[in-house]
Parts: sequence; C-alpha cells; structure tokens
Amino acid sequence: MTEPQPPRLLDRVRDTLRLKHMSLKTEKSYVYYIKEFILFHNKRHPREMGVEEIRAYLSHLAINKNVAASTQNVARNALLFLYKEVLQIALPFIDGIQPAKRPQRLPVVFTREEVQAILANLKGVHHLMASLLYGSGLRLTECLNLRVKDIDFGYQQIVIRDGKGHKDRITTLPKLTIEGLKLQLENARYLHQQDLAQGYGAVYLPYALEQKYPHANREWAWQFVFPANNRSKDPRSGIVRRHHIYPDSLQRAVKTAIRQAGITKHASCHTFRHSFATHLLEDGYDIRTVQELLGHKDVRTTMIYTHVLNRGGRGVRSPLDFQ
Repeated sequence: MTEPQPPRLLDRVRDTLRLKHMSLKTEKSYVYYIKEFILFHNKRHPREMGVEEIRAYLSHLAINKNVAASTQNVARNALLFLYKEVLQIALPFIDGIQPAKRPQRLPVVFTREEVQAILANLKGVHHLMASLLYGSGLRLTECLNLRVKDIDFGYQQIVIRDGKGHKDRITTLPKLTIEGLKLQLENARYLHQQDLAQGYGAVYLPYALEQKYPHANREWAWQFVFPANNRSKDPRSGIVRRHHIYPDSLQRAVKTAIRQAGITKHASCHTFRHSFATHLLEDGYDIRTVQELLGHKDVRTTMIYTHVLNRGGRGVRSPLDFQ
C-alpha cells in the first residue's frame, strides 16, 4: 500500500494560517511572498536557507523592486511565520536589512463640507456604508463584516467584533443612519429567507463557532448586515453561500463620488475614518475617548490627528494676513 505523500510546503503554510484564523487576504499575501522568496533563491527549500537568505531577499525588495516599507514588512512577517510556525525553526535576530524608505505622512482628512459633498454623490447601500465609515469611524473591513446582532439600536451603538489586532470594541451609531439601517436589514432578511427556502442560508462563522453552535450559521442574528447580491463559493471550503458585499464595490463608488464632488485630495474609504477622528477632536472630545472609539492599542497612534489639527493653515496664522 502506497503511503500518502506529505503536504507540499505552501499547502502547509495555508493550513497553518487557517488554523490560526488568519484572514484570506493575509493568507494570499504570505503565500505570495514565501513563494517569491523560494524563487528568488533558485527554488531552494527554506530548510536549506536562513537569516542570510532572508536578509538578501528583503534587501532585494527595497533596493531592486523599490517596494514600500509596509510591503517589505509584510514579506518579513511572512518569512518569520514560515520559519517559526510552519517549519518550527528558531531564527536569530535579523539585522542588517536594507530598509525600504517609509515616508512620514500625515493622514488625509476631508472637511465637513467635503464629507457632505461626497455623501451627496452616493446612493443606496453605498451611501449608508460610507455614512457608517465616517459617522462611526469604521474600517472598510469592519463595516463589511457587521452582523445583524452587532447593531444595537436601543443603546445607539455598534459592536465591532474581532477588529484589527483581534480586539472587540464599541463605537457610536449615528442617528442619521438608523432609518437606513432598518431598511437595509429588511432587505437582508428578505434575501436570507429566500436562501433558506432554496436550501441555503448558512453564513460563514469565524473560528470554531460552527462546531460549538451548529445551527447558528442559519440564524438571522448571525447574517451579514450588507450581504452580497449573489451567492458565491467560499475559496477556502468550497461551500456555496452568501457572503458580504465585495469591498471593491464600495471603493469604486467612493472614488467616483470623490471625483464628482471635485475633490482633488488623494483619498479613499479610509479617509472617512481619519475625518471621523479629526472632527471629534475639533469638537472637543478628549484623545482617550477617540482612541477607544477607533480601537487604537496605543494613544500615540491616535495622537497623529492632533498634528492634523495643529499644523498648516488652521494652526498658524499667515504673516500675510497681518497686513
């Protein structure tokens, strides 16, 4: 009897990432850079390589490919994950890497008038989602991953589950979104009832919740607030079900709305979150409150918005205006 072949390295990487509940985006990035690392060293197995080869590859990314510092960091994290979690090889501290230059930039922030102009150019579900990005300070993925049970109309708050850094937090629910959210939930419930009638209706649940609560994936409370129009096959499990709206949909709509509003700032969906924080500080809310609403681990991350307030035209009176 032929013994089964051991899983290939990249399959082991995928399995380990899924075991640790890493996102699909992280999985794709890590697999890509691990594969590129192997190809860069002429398909040598990582067990035959070590710190010197990692250093050479990361320096190659910075010097020859001119990648951003954040990209180099993702590649570094991918390789450290490979050696520590998959191959279980302890590496010494990796120094001497040519770092990619990371420019120190202030976040782009919309004025209140610009926010209103952008929202005026959005309709339907895109208008509602963008309103939550700004009004609640949500990240795009946090908005997409909202479940019905996370919306608390009674306390007028939103519970963000498993946000960045795998942390939960509570943020404010804007009054102006309540009517639109209730209508959106009616539409989502209609889709869910259709799915159940057609033999579907089970939604993806994180971690091992499907085993712990075997019927929860069909319950209304666990459904996405912003479900996709069509069912699709899960790229990991192969199960056909209804996921949330694809992020590109909102990103394209916001980009178009920014252009239609005549705004020339280099902005995106995430700019709404920067604007949320800055406008709260302008309104006199303390930095710790804003930190909690944003879910920042370190208050120094939140402090960047005080620089936005205190620099430039709003922080300094031009000498020309004294004439």
